[in-house]
Amino acid sequence: MNTPPDDPRGRLRRAVYLLLITASTGSMLGRTFAVNSVDHVRLEKHLKDQGRSDWQKQRPFLSANDRSRWATVRALVEHGTYSIDEIVSQPNWDTIDMVKHDGRGREAPGPNEGRLYSSKPPLIATLMAGPYWLIHRLTGATLATHPFAIGRGLIVLFNIVPMIVYLWVVAQLIERFGDSDWGRMYAMTAAAFGTFLTTFAVAINNHLPAAVCAAVALYAAAKIWYDGERSLWWFALAGTFSALTAACELPALAFFVAMTVGLLLVSPAAAMRAFVPPAFLVLAASMATNYLAHHSIAPPYVHRTEGDNWYDYQFVRDGKVRQSYWSNIEDRSPIDQGEKSPQTYALHVLVGHHGIFSLTPIWLFSLAGVVTMCWRSQPNLRALGLLVGGVSLVCLAFYLGPFHDRNYGGMSSGFRWMFWFAPLWLIGMLPAVDQFSERPWWRGLAIVFLCLSVLSASYPTWNPWTHPWLLDFLLHMEWARLGAG
Repeated sequence: MNTPPDDPRGRLRRAVYLLLITASTGSMLGRTFAVNSVDHVRLEKHLKDQGRSDWQKQRPFLSANDRSRWATVRALVEHGTYSIDEIVSQPNWDTIDMVKHDGRGREAPGPNEGRLYSSKPPLIATLMAGPYWLIHRLTGATLATHPFAIGRGLIVLFNIVPMIVYLWVVAQLIERFGDSDWGRMYAMTAAAFGTFLTTFAVAINNHLPAAVCAAVALYAAAKIWYDGERSLWWFALAGTFSALTAACELPALAFFVAMTVGLLLVSPAAAMRAFVPPAFLVLAASMATNYLAHHSIAPPYVHRTEGDNWYDYQFVRDGKVRQSYWSNIEDRSPIDQGEKSPQTYALHVLVGHHGIFSLTPIWLFSLAGVVTMCWRSQPNLRALGLLVGGVSLVCLAFYLGPFHDRNYGGMSSGFRWMFWFAPLWLIGMLPAVDQFSERPWWRGLAIVFLCLSVLSASYPTWNPWTHPWLLDFLLHMEWARLGAG
């Protein structure tokens, strides 16, 4: 349903959307400017007054996960290499998310063999190295000497600005597919405050850019599928950003394949001319940066087999031989030891302490909405429902399957591997929440679910790399345990 440009109610909704985007942006900026691993201000002053040389304790990089990527950014600009040995040996720059090989993609387990590398795919870090190189060349400052100023500036550039684009694009999609004022405003409020994307806006990660790319790709595809656009620009936009989604989240290859098939069916010639070439360039860039870093087009987490295990190694730091965090399962933190029972794991991923539906119950409306879309008489809307539902099931099955670590995404405030689905699920919920506009009891339930979702997204006030509130509660009550033992 398209809204005429002179529709006063449409203008009102757009004004509400703008206010929500502004408030959400301000919230993300505030979190970003407050980022600190721990409140070490008083401790630093005390240690400094004592003349301690190790008085510096503050850092804006919150987890081994994001520090791994930051270390690669520094290594590229400051040392011209993907190897992070010189970075992670510095105070406050340690990480467990690293692998080791001989620089040619071969296993190097010995303490004096090989070099250390981030275990994260290097595409994002390589892109971030560009503006950091410019800052470093113009000012001489580094992330070591000015971690807060430079780090926060890059987070604004790579997280906050894309999130503004994301919210605008989602607003256009909501306006396009929604049928009621109440349903549209509900979905937009959920987009601005009720998902974990804003939670993760303070840390460099792959989930947020994947969600942004998925939203832009879906928007471009909707222009082609529903508005009859045949400009090559829209095909190129869909190809670029659906491929970027897959580059950020490997299981999102299912989304990329679905988009490819859908656009080829609409216009094979336009898709081959404008969708395929940019998509190929993006995927080639992803593999090329991985090869530059590791001399392998396969990402590091593929190299975990006997005779080719980049995760089981020793290294030397401060004159001591140390073991990789990943070498012995019993030495890992309880969350990283994994869940033995696949049934228990599936339960907690869906409705338990890391539950998609328990932490973010608004997604129950998305489930209902996608089912409604699939059963509707309009073939085009049914196709969109099948795309969202099918890709969701494929990716969820991948993460619940036997070949994936059952660790809930490690120390994280939610089941982070599915966060990138936010734009798809927000559009999927519209048929359900539109039905609530004339049903007060259902609106009340929807508001409660929204409140709980916002609570979950806001619980990690400034650090997304923490346990969900539900897990903290269950552990406090001794109703749950972590670890494979």
